[in-house]
Amino acid sequence: MLTTLSIKNYALIDNLHVGFNDGFSIITGETGAGKSILLGGLSLILGKRADLSSLKNASKKCVIEAVFNISNYSLKNLFEAEDFDYDDQTIIRREILPSGKSRAFVNDSPVNLASLQLLGARLIDIHSQHQTLQLTSNEFQFQVIDALANNAINTQEYKKEFKVYKKLQNELKELLAFQAEAIKEYDYNSFLLNELVEANLVEGEIESLEAEYETLNNVEGIKEHLAEGYQLLTDEQLGVLSSLSSLKNVFQKLSGFSSKYEDLYNRVDSSLIDMDDLYSEVHDLQESLDADPKRLEEVDSKLKVLHDLMQKHIASNVAELISIKNQLEDKVSITENLDENIQKKQDDILSKAETLNTIAKTIHKKRIEVVPELKSQLESLLVSLGMPNAQFKISVIAGNAFYVNGKDELSFLFSANKGGNFNELKKAASGGEMSRIMLAIKSILGKYIQLPTIMFDEIDTGVSGEISNKMGDIMLQMSKSMQVFSITHLPQIAAKGHSHFKVYKEDVNHVTQTNLIRLNHDERIVEIAQMLGGKEMSTSAIAHAKELLN
Repeated sequence: MLTTLSIKNYALIDNLHVGFNDGFSIITGETGAGKSILLGGLSLILGKRADLSSLKNASKKCVIEAVFNISNYSLKNLFEAEDFDYDDQTIIRREILPSGKSRAFVNDSPVNLASLQLLGARLIDIHSQHQTLQLTSNEFQFQVIDALANNAINTQEYKKEFKVYKKLQNELKELLAFQAEAIKEYDYNSFLLNELVEANLVEGEIESLEAEYETLNNVEGIKEHLAEGYQLLTDEQLGVLSSLSSLKNVFQKLSGFSSKYEDLYNRVDSSLIDMDDLYSEVHDLQESLDADPKRLEEVDSKLKVLHDLMQKHIASNVAELISIKNQLEDKVSITENLDENIQKKQDDILSKAETLNTIAKTIHKKRIEVVPELKSQLESLLVSLGMPNAQFKISVIAGNAFYVNGKDELSFLFSANKGGNFNELKKAASGGEMSRIMLAIKSILGKYIQLPTIMFDEIDTGVSGEISNKMGDIMLQMSKSMQVFSITHLPQIAAKGHSHFKVYKEDVNHVTQTNLIRLNHDERIVEIAQMLGGKEMSTSAIAHAKELLN
C-alpha cells in the first residue's frame, strides 16, 4: 500500500508531503484544482516518461518520492529478477533535472524505466473511465478467470514449460536453417577434406622430404665425393689413417720423456679414433647409397602435392594444413550428424508438448468450472450498478495451438440490453458501462487474489445518486482487503471513505499553487455539504452531509 507521497517542484505543486492509511480513501476538489496534477506526479513514480515542462521552477529539479508497504505483495522474486534491493518499506524516487535528464531510484539504487514500470504495475492500478482497454484484452480476461479458478500454480508451471518449448522450437529452426546452408557446402568441404586425408600429412614432413629429394637427385655426385674421401682416408702411402697411425707410433716413443709429449700422443690417438669412426661411416654410406629413380619420383610427387595444398589453402607449412584438415573434419562431422541432432530436438519438442498438453488440460478444466460463477457474480453486481439487463456470454474452448497461458480460446461477449445482440466488450459497452464492468471485475478479483492499490479516477461520472451509492459500497467492500482511492465529485461516495483528502489551489506571493490536505470530521461535513449544494451551504445541505457521514 501507498503510505506517503512527496512532490517537490512539479507543475503547480511547490512542496507537498502527505501520508495515507489503508482502507478506503477519498480525494475531492473543485474542477481544475489539480487532481490531474496529483495523478501525473504519481504516474512518474510508476514509470511514466518525464517531461521538462512539468517543472514548476525550471531552474530547480523536481523530486517525487513514494513509500510503499509491500510486505503482503509477494514481490521478492520480482526484486531479485530485476536486481532491486528488497525492503518491506520500499521507497521509489523520480528526479527530473533542469537539464531535462530524468533519474529513477528504488530503495536508493538507480533503475531504468522499463524495470520501474514493471514494479509500478504491481503497486498501483490507476483506473479512469478512459482507461478500460485492459478490460477488452483476452490476456486480462484470462487473468480474471484464472484468479477465480485458483489456477496460479498451474499457469506458472505452464508458462515455465512454454518458455522452454519456444526455446526448443527456435533451436530447431536454427538447426534446420544451418542444415540448409551446410548441405550446400558439404560436398565441397568433403572434397577438400579427402584431399588432405589422402596426403597423409605429418608435421615437419616437408623438410625431411626435401632433404631426401636432394640426396636422391644428386646420388652420383655424392657417391664420387664419398669415394674420393674414402680414398684419402685409406690410401696405404698417403691416406689419413695410415699417416695418423705412423704419427701415433712416433709420439708413443716420445710420451715417456715428458707429460707434454704424452699429451701430444693422446691427442693423435684421439684423432685416429675419430678418423676410424669417420672411415666406418663413409664406408657405410657408400654401401647404402644407390640410385633409386622410383623413390625419387615418389618424393618429388609427394612434395608437389604438399606444395599445391599449401598454395591452395594459403598455408605456410604442413602444421597449418593439419589444422585446416581438423576444421574441415568438424564441419563435415557436424553436417553428417545434423539429422541425428534435428531428430533429437524434434523428440524433445514432442516430449515438451506432451507436458504442456497435460498442464493445459488441467487449466482448461478449472476454467470452464468457474465461468458460470464469474458470469453470475458479474451480472448480479451490474444489476446493482444500474445495468439490470447486462448479460455475458463467456466460453472457454480448448484449441490446438499452444498460447502463452494455455491452449484455450476465449470468447468474452456482452450485451447491455434485453434481447440485444452479444458482441465484444469494446463494441457493446459505452465508456460509463465499461467503467462499471471494470469496477465489478476488480471487486470480484479482490476476493481471490491480492490486488495492488487501486485508484479510481472519477469513474462515477454521469451516474445517478442511487448507483453512485452502490459504487461506493463496492469500493468500501474492496477496501477491506486492499487500499482503495476514489477521486470523486459525488458526495454519496465521498462520505463512505475512511479518510478524506481535498485538493485545492491557493495563491502564495501572487503564485498559484496546488496542495492536498487531510480533512478532519468537521471539515468533511463542510466539503460534502458544498458538494451537495455549492459554496452557499444551506442548513439542509449540512444536515444531509452529516447524515451521509453517519
